Amino acid sequence: MPLHVLHSLDSIDAAQWDALVPSAQPFLRHGFLSALEASASLGKHSGWRPEHLVHREDGRIVAAMPSYRKWHSYGEYVFDHAWADACRRAGIEYYPKLLTAVPFSPVSGPRLLAREPGDGLELLRSLPGYLEVEQLSSAHINFTDASLDAMLAQEPGWLERLGCQYHWHNRGYRDFQDFLDTLSSRKRKQMRKEREQVAGQGIEFEWQQGAQLREADWDFVYACYANTYAVRRQAPYLTREFFSLLAERMPEAIRVVFARQAGRPVAMAFSLVGGDSFYGRYWGCLAEFDRLHFETCFYQGMDYAIAHGLQRFDAGAQGEHKLIRGFEPVITRSWHYLTHPGLKNAVSDFLAEERAGVMAYAEEARAALPYKMAE
Repeated sequence: MPLHVLHSLDSIDAAQWDALVPSAQPFLRHGFLSALEASASLGKHSGWRPEHLVHREDGRIVAAMPSYRKWHSYGEYVFDHAWADACRRAGIEYYPKLLTAVPFSPVSGPRLLAREPGDGLELLRSLPGYLEVEQLSSAHINFTDASLDAMLAQEPGWLERLGCQYHWHNRGYRDFQDFLDTLSSRKRKQMRKEREQVAGQGIEFEWQQGAQLREADWDFVYACYANTYAVRRQAPYLTREFFSLLAERMPEAIRVVFARQAGRPVAMAFSLVGGDSFYGRYWGCLAEFDRLHFETCFYQGMDYAIAHGLQRFDAGAQGEHKLIRGFEPVITRSWHYLTHPGLKNAVSDFLAEERAGVMAYAEEARAALPYKMAE
């Protein structure tokens, strides 16, 4: 089965690609990934060149890995900058490398898409040879699901790396107060006070779906999103056009909550839904308000998940402050294939120590959860 490379998802029929994608995974759909490409959020100028690996059979794609050739390590959320720096000092070429991931979004899910497991395994096993032919230093598969974890654990040469995120779980709550009743008294009072502080500033919230949003709304969404980077003196990863294209291609997955004061929008949070999961992705504000971030990014999302029967709220990377608001530690995994023997050995030793530290941290983090059972 020959290996093919797609440098643009627009070169393939959306239905053929989406036939390989689980319906509950919006980030892997043709609409999402192609919007990144068509909006110029990706491309060699950005250090991300689409290089999707596919196997075809009778003209039909039977397996695929959404992948990118990378000339840096930004926007990945699995940090290998130290590996690249060690290579630079040792005179080893680390870039370009091959990355299989969702660009700019640390969301776990399938990375090997296949009609039959055997088709996917054949594609996976072709990667080492592809690296050699293309003179790439390494292959990296970030934020994998359990099925691929099991597969990669049996394949020689792949190194496992652990990470930790924080997800909130809806345990059949009737409303937000029902959730608060599961917390310790001190944490319950803290959250209630935070919400009251936002309401006391005259701020109200409105949820809208993708099909309801006009271009003026997307202008505001993008201004807020870009401002989160501007305050850190960084350039945003996404272009303004991305949001309009995504609204055209998969509006049913989009949820945006607007924070308004006296009818004027002052902040927003952009999210996607898929299956029973709610994914908080981007937030931003154009003015500073006390506790507005927590309300817009977390409490509004919890409210929405409860009201719509969504079971899991993935609010993205980082944020130990999520722990005290009920987001529980979740172990994430990535896998790395390094062609240089010395680098592979050094990284293998490092990852063994790091894995033990991540597992210990996740266990310790559970002690900070606000639930009564954690008291």
